[in-house]
Amino acid sequence: MARSAFVALGFRCSGAHPMFTLSLRQRRRVLVADLVSTAVFPLAITGATAAVPDVTAQLPGTAALGPWIVLAYNGLFAAALLPAGAMADRLTRTRFFAVGNIVVATTGVLSALAPDLWSLVALRAIGGVGAAMCAAGGSSMVLAVYPPEERRRVYGYTGAVLGGSLALGPVVSQALMAVGGWPLVFVAPGAVAALAAVATIGIPGLRSPGLHQKFDLAGAVLFGGVVAALVTALGLGFGAGVPWWAPTGLIVLAAAGAACLLRVERQASDPAIPVDLLRIPAYRAYAVATGAFMGMLVVGLTVLPQLGAARSMHSGRAAAMLSLLTVPSTVLPLLASRLARRLARPLVTSSLFACAITAAVLQVTSRPTALLVAAGVIGLCLGLTEGVPDGQALKYVPPPARRSRRRDVRHDADEPGNVHPGRCHRGDVSPRPLVRNGGRRGRVPRSRPHSPARCPASRYIGTVRALRAGT
Repeated sequence: MARSAFVALGFRCSGAHPMFTLSLRQRRRVLVADLVSTAVFPLAITGATAAVPDVTAQLPGTAALGPWIVLAYNGLFAAALLPAGAMADRLTRTRFFAVGNIVVATTGVLSALAPDLWSLVALRAIGGVGAAMCAAGGSSMVLAVYPPEERRRVYGYTGAVLGGSLALGPVVSQALMAVGGWPLVFVAPGAVAALAAVATIGIPGLRSPGLHQKFDLAGAVLFGGVVAALVTALGLGFGAGVPWWAPTGLIVLAAAGAACLLRVERQASDPAIPVDLLRIPAYRAYAVATGAFMGMLVVGLTVLPQLGAARSMHSGRAAAMLSLLTVPSTVLPLLASRLARRLARPLVTSSLFACAITAAVLQVTSRPTALLVAAGVIGLCLGLTEGVPDGQALKYVPPPARRSRRRDVRHDADEPGNVHPGRCHRGDVSPRPLVRNGGRRGRVPRSRPHSPARCPASRYIGTVRALRAGT
């Protein structure tokens, strides 16, 4: 979900994706390795969420570290995703993907053997970085070997595996805990990640020769830090046992990082974050909606099990609660896509209001029945809007080539002596001055607009191009 949201909203998780010619069997092996690795991420989140009460009760350490078992994984995953995408395109894709899965597998096994909560949180943070390497490396591999006309089918497979793993995660986690206790919850995703790493044996490295373009590393790191701070603040929340200054400080840190990010991206020649798209109101609204829904999912997976444990909720009801939160994201996307054709805006708006009302109700009561109803409402909203705000925002994202041309035109037009292409200036090659009109700043109005169709120079250039095309 996180990877698809980043891509749909125009964020460059990776750079150019040159095509590599592989046999059909090798391409299928690439896809299978990516799908196996994709199934690990939801299981790692839901499994750790279900195991938090038992882990905090059995391992030495303060109980306040319990939520960080999930928050460290999610936060480091979000922070490392963009830099990992850049590294995947500049290194050997297959090896990068395999190393990420090995990191996930190793941290999973070591987490089962963790002596205390501090060690477990540190291992989970490293595992989040490995998960980011898996997501970025797998996406880079698939885009490098599958042509554009086949990627829709590939994304369908990825969405099916991701949704199925997310829906079955709570049930599988409870079954693993019943069989081998909480350590098995960390070992099982690690074993699946090891299978994904083994599946890459024999696949070519898929390294792009000559890819030396500079990546906006500062923007990627700042963006990752802002997302990690927000995810952690949402996961902590405000309530009993949580000092008020912890989430408040993270929110302030995220706001300061966002301000620095805007300044850095405006000065970057090739920004990793599409700051210019934020000027489009519809894109900005759908981007905020996407972030809100992702935040509700993270908070639901983190906070609802803690509230259930505080209310002594039975393990079966806890698994049902998490299933109500995750299953709709698997069974409702098809209905959501059909509703979004005509009702995208009302669907997103009503779902946001429903999530806000549910959050307000949980501030008043946290009975087990209320938790089950809240999980069902939030899951229904997430399922009915799965991919809807992403797809709507994607309509306002121009192709990369067009965006780069517009950025170059804007930089060129800001330089004195340059003429905006496609516009004929009769003798005036300098930018129009800014003057005060009735107390407002504005440009000097032209007496008559110069349309390229009427401009003699434009007609001459068009005639020359037509003659060249004919010859």
